[in-house]
Amino acid sequence: MSFTIEKTIEILERTPEVLEAMVKNVSAEWTENNEGGETWSVFDVLGHLVHGEKTDWIARTEVILSDAPDKTFKSFDRFAQFEESKGKTLQQLLDEFRRLRQKNIEVLRSKKLTAETLEEKGVHPAFGEVTLAQLLATWTVHDLDHIAQVSRIMAKQYKEAVGPWIEYLKVLKQ
Repeated sequence: MSFTIEKTIEILERTPEVLEAMVKNVSAEWTENNEGGETWSVFDVLGHLVHGEKTDWIARTEVILSDAPDKTFKSFDRFAQFEESKGKTLQQLLDEFRRLRQKNIEVLRSKKLTAETLEEKGVHPAFGEVTLAQLLATWTVHDLDHIAQVSRIMAKQYKEAVGPWIEYLKVLKQ
């Protein structure tokens, strides 16, 4: 599939609804437990997504589209949610994510991006030059990656309970 801003927005605008449908009003064991070790819980993933809405995707879009001579992105703290989410409930994170995402999609739509602007470049601290289209495609796949992660985290809560069927459940073998 070729990248288009329309297809990107199709996914980005649905992610809050998908996550809410998966985790709203479920028992805390589904959302507070992780996969073991240093892995994240569903709560942590939601906090990470909120932090990204505040500091990553639109901020980097603005850098790329700016007239500034230096288009280097600020580093993104992939673990900021551990501090920023303290004292919040899962529902507060879901509500904040939905609100921030709506605002960011409005900002994205207001840019009236063209084929030319999608090829404009910024500088990622680790990858070097990247295009706006690559950034926005990554935002989309990042959402899908975390939806899959949430599903996997939840599935693993029943890893022992499924007994011999584990052989047929790929999600439990990841």
